[in-house]
Amino acid sequence: MYRSPASLEGLPVRISGLRPRVLAVALSLAVVAAGCSRVERDPAPAAATGKGPAAELRLGYFPNVTHAAALVGLDQNLFSKDLGSTKLVPTKFNAGPEAVGALLGGSLDATFIGSGPAINAYAKSNGEAVRLIAGTTSGGAQLVVKPGITKPEDLIGKRVVTPQLGNTQDVSLKKWLADKWLTGKVTVTNLENALTLDSFKEGKVDAAWLPEPWSSRLVLDAGAKVLLDEKSIWPEGKFPTTVLIVRTQFLEEHPETVKALLSGLVASIDFANKDKAAAKTAVNKQLKALTGKELKPAVIDRAFGNIEITADPLAATFPQLAKDQASAGIVKEAPKVAGFADLGPLNAVLTAAGKPTVDAAGLDTK
Repeated sequence: MYRSPASLEGLPVRISGLRPRVLAVALSLAVVAAGCSRVERDPAPAAATGKGPAAELRLGYFPNVTHAAALVGLDQNLFSKDLGSTKLVPTKFNAGPEAVGALLGGSLDATFIGSGPAINAYAKSNGEAVRLIAGTTSGGAQLVVKPGITKPEDLIGKRVVTPQLGNTQDVSLKKWLADKWLTGKVTVTNLENALTLDSFKEGKVDAAWLPEPWSSRLVLDAGAKVLLDEKSIWPEGKFPTTVLIVRTQFLEEHPETVKALLSGLVASIDFANKDKAAAKTAVNKQLKALTGKELKPAVIDRAFGNIEITADPLAATFPQLAKDQASAGIVKEAPKVAGFADLGPLNAVLTAAGKPTVDAAGLDTK
């Protein structure tokens, strides 16, 4: 290592023996080396991207029991409590692709959403625009049918409905049909959940792959039978029905706000799991405000019995979920999901609350 100019001054005998030109080069090199050592010892701080708490947080969610954590958090003001001065702006959506459009268009900051549209949002932006930051619900989706349909082959020539093209249940249905060699033999259409219920009652729909509470409503209010519970096709019956994603730019600029949102989410999940009766009441209150109707006790009881409310996004399932999109014919190639998850803020909140952290299963690295 070269010495600094100051240390060279302490060696007059050695320097005096150098030729002027050599001396100049030595001093020049010494100055450069000294500059390098200063950089090594005292690196310049990286430019911070954080801009402090956001003025507002535009949060998407759906009027479904599979969004129970969101509905409980809104009803009990658990999000607003932790967000402090940040104004919460809740926005209702009916299906994932709509929420994705708003998120990628910049009119939404974060949203509760199905796993399928969440993957699509990540893929459409080449892995840049959004990040998976938490789970909220596992389970809670069923293929319900007319009583006369008792096996997959009975669906041939029938009309089967999902909430929206490319949404989580749409992907699940089409992948299942492909596995059963029924692609092209079944008419798949898309309807809003409330319209599906009416159409089923009128005999215009033969089957539907739906999230809760709509599968329960078709069973209890319209006489449908369960042909398949999606839990039966996943290891240990666990799959992410609803997750929480955020715009990457919002996460980078307002990490404190995102952490506050996650703190509210964990509180909402705790509330729902510790007092199911109170959680059902809160969800029903929100559903009535959003749709004009509350669920019958039997419906909400059945719906809650089919879901697990959890902050774990079940990250290990996402590579398979991405492959399912290709199998379903939604995309030509399975979207890349590496780097999709950023569970650091959630795990920080869980650790502070004395709870176990969740596993990113490698989904946090590209």
